[in-house]
Amino acid sequence: MTASLLTIVPVVANVPWMPPFGLLMLLAWRLRDAEVFPSWGPLGLGLFDDLLSGQPLGSAMALWTITFIVIDIIDNRLVWRDFPHDWVVAGGAVAFCLVAARLVASPLRAHVDTVVLIQIIVSVALYPLAALVCARLDARRRRYQR
Repeated sequence: MTASLLTIVPVVANVPWMPPFGLLMLLAWRLRDAEVFPSWGPLGLGLFDDLLSGQPLGSAMALWTITFIVIDIIDNRLVWRDFPHDWVVAGGAVAFCLVAARLVASPLRAHVDTVVLIQIIVSVALYPLAALVCARLDARRRRYQR
């Protein structure tokens, strides 16, 4: 939820390049540890993000849940996975969510495809940082559980 709140920080820019931080952190947690969130886990976080970002209600809820189900299918198919695989999966998930949200939220004749492409590039580039933050938080959580 804190990562979703980062999108309301007032940043003056000619192009809205801010990536969906909530989705990035959610994907980083899910790809790090599958047991942290069940498949229906993104529903509440997607609702919070929809209410905060102004997207049509239910779009992030549905898209994030579909993304989690697809990641579960990918997890069942892959024998092993490392960070480059996670990066590709997260990049595809972010691209899917941003493109689908664009199709839901704006008419097809709107010229926002370049902005969505910039957001995808920035999101994919920032995924390693999100994974690092999740790794540090997870290490701290595991240390306090002992």
